[in-house]
Amino acid sequence: MKTFSAKAQDIERKWYVIDAADKVLGQVAREAAVLLRGKHKPIFTPHVDCGDHVIVINAEKVRLTGNKETQKIYTAYTGYVGNQKIETPKKVRQRHPELLVERAVKGMIPHNRLGSAIYKKLHVYAGTEHAHVAQNPEAFEIA
Repeated sequence: MKTFSAKAQDIERKWYVIDAADKVLGQVAREAAVLLRGKHKPIFTPHVDCGDHVIVINAEKVRLTGNKETQKIYTAYTGYVGNQKIETPKKVRQRHPELLVERAVKGMIPHNRLGSAIYKKLHVYAGTEHAHVAQNPEAFEIA
């Protein structure tokens, strides 16, 4: 018996919509990462992009548990002296609400060239409207 290895041309890609309204950020990011990576498919192969496209709507209404809204910090450093930027999720939500979901999902996919290709299939929108109606996305429910 030989080990099956999926080829890039054999993969069928679907489109899924995840509604993040009143859902916990980590649960939304986990489900999105699994769909993007393709781990839900029986033909999953770790070194091939087997995943589907994921659209996350209502990113501004995603929920954080505990005191993470004010106590969690996102740190970025520009490389210049004194230019360390620190933000809380509360500030990020006011400035750019899609970033909360994007950062959470990016941390859950591989940090290499394959991960970059996977990440390009994530589409996050702050409101309920999205530009991918023509792809006939399926609704994906988070349990």
